[in-house]
Order: sequence, then structure tokens, then C-alpha cells
Amino acid sequence: MKVLFVTTISNTVGFLTPQIKMLVKEGHTVDLAFNIKREVNEELRNLVEDIYNIKFNRSPIKKDNIKAYHQLKQIIYKNNYDIIHTHTPIASAITRLICKNKRDIQVMYTAHGFHFYKGSSLKSWLIYHPIEWWLSKYTDILLTINKEDYGRAKRSFNAKKTKYIPGIGLNIKDIDEKYVSKSEYRKKLGIPDDAFVVLSVGELNQNKNHETILKAVAKLKNKKVYYVICGQGPLYEKLNLKAKQLGVQDQFILLGYRNDIIEICKMSDLFAFPSKREGLGMAALEAMAAGLPIITSNVHGIVDYSINGQTGYNYSPTDVEGFLEGIKYFVENPDLIEKVGKSNKVQVRKFDLENVENEMYEIYHTIK
Repeated sequence: MKVLFVTTISNTVGFLTPQIKMLVKEGHTVDLAFNIKREVNEELRNLVEDIYNIKFNRSPIKKDNIKAYHQLKQIIYKNNYDIIHTHTPIASAITRLICKNKRDIQVMYTAHGFHFYKGSSLKSWLIYHPIEWWLSKYTDILLTINKEDYGRAKRSFNAKKTKYIPGIGLNIKDIDEKYVSKSEYRKKLGIPDDAFVVLSVGELNQNKNHETILKAVAKLKNKKVYYVICGQGPLYEKLNLKAKQLGVQDQFILLGYRNDIIEICKMSDLFAFPSKREGLGMAALEAMAAGLPIITSNVHGIVDYSINGQTGYNYSPTDVEGFLEGIKYFVENPDLIEKVGKSNKVQVRKFDLENVENEMYEIYHTIK
């Protein structure tokens, strides 16, 4: 069997490695197609046959996507794939447009979170819902990673099969095995040993909504509370400026892109995830697996695991006062950090990589 994985940009590719390993182990050939923004790691290069650089653009209105359509069409028509497994909205729309008249190929689409959901803007519903509804009839298997999307796709869309899978898989065993000296790691990052560290992980963009937590920390007026973000993006300068305006620049640390997220989780006290939209949110799941309480927004896929009063607390994405209260609660009750963290390590097991791999194994083996 010959399989092509398609995704818009390279950030997603690392999440696909376990599925690719599984297919290669069974003797199948795998190719990749995506916009190469970052060097592909050696392990992945050794697993796959070919890697194609397709000039996808995340913005649906960019002319790059017309070029990407023709690039990808040529590759698909040349290589006689049995299965194309596509991820992310732009790449998946283009792939299904190409394959709508080529029904000898089985098309799988993993939706990592629809842009339309309960509480999203009318604009998102008017733009994205009709496109996903129409393209669903050219989808052999539609995979959703949160329950809200699954329910809507099952009720309203026209894919031949619709399945729910618990995310893309979290390697809990690896997270458990990482040991961190909290004190030494804080020293390495320039954080005082007695600080209370609130951590966020994610691109510095409007959707990740880091400014809400920054405002909450400023309102708390506690110099020992530090806000640390791992991630890079277009709002880097704006967030730094906002920290200065709020008078918390000495308590605010932007660490940029990091390869040691789990270690940073383990040296932190609380994880904040105020996103306006998430298909699921791997960063928060990793934080739970690392033993942190979480304070999150109460939207979309996040509510599949963020249980108010149990895993921590959740609020409307713009509720600065709510997030302030959540931070304050754990600052004033430090004994509950370990208690909630231990509970979260149990709660998160349903999203373990092994469970997802078993689900994907069954799904691939239903394809004929």
C-alpha cells in the first residue's frame, strides 16, 4: 500500500511520526507533502520514501495556494497512491478538490478542530462551514479529535465514515521518565527559586490569547508571580510592550521556540491555556501529564479534558478577572498544586499515544 500524508506546514509533521512508523513497520510506503518551513528531522527522513515541498499558505486567499494545487495534483496523479491522509484546513481542502474526480484513492481527513464551533463568530460559520460541508462528500474517512466536532460532523456532514479519536497521541511514558530539578532549571532560565511560575505554551498570536493571562498577572500585584511563555510569533513585540505598560516586565519571560517543554512544565507551578479556539490542545495535555493543574478557556476541544473544579478551572477566553482568581487560588493554596497535578496525570491517560495508535491501526485496516 502506498500512502501520502499531506499537511499545510512542517509544524504538524512531528505529530504524524507514530502513524508513519506503524505503516512502514507493516511494509507500506509513505510519502510526505507539506510546506517545508523547518528542517525535517533525520528519523522522519529515514522512514519515508519521498518528501515534497508544496507551497501551501495558511491564508486561504493567498495565490500561493493555486500553485500548491497544481504542484500537489501533479504528485498525486504521478504516484498512484492507495491512501491520502490529509491534515489541516488548507492542505485538506486542496487535496480533496484534487481527488474529487479520482475516486480510486481513499481520502482520510483528520480535522484538528473546525473553525466553526459553539461560540465562534458568524464569519467563521459563513466561510468555513459550507466549505467543510461540501468537501465532506469527497472524504472517505473523516477523523475528529474532539467531541463537539464529532457530533456536528456525524449529524450534518456527508463523509462515508466519521470517527472520533482522542487527539494525536501523548507519549505519557516519556513525560513520566523525564526528571527535572526544579531549582536548577529555574536558575538556568533566570527565574527565582521562590517564584510562582505560570506557564503557557503556544504561538504568539491572537488565537492563543496570552494577553489575557498577562493582564491577570498584572492585576494580581504579586511580584513573586512570573508569567513564562514558550513560543514564537507575530505578537512578540506587542506582548513585551504590553508587559512594560502593565508594569510586569520583570515578571514576564518569553522563551521563544523550545525543545524542552516538558522540563519547563515540571519546573512550573500552574499551566494557563486561554485560547479562543483549540481542536484539542496538546500543550495543555502535556502539562497535565507533567503533573500541573491547568486554568483554561472553556471553549471547543479544551472542554473535553478541562473540568472546572477538578483539573483546575476554566473561564471565558476574555475573562481576565476569572483567570486572576484561578491564579490567585493556587498561589494561596500551594498544597493543592500537587494534589490536582496527581489527579491530572490520571485524567490525561485516555489521550495516551498507545490508545490513539490502536484506534488508527483499526481505521487503516478497515480500508480496502
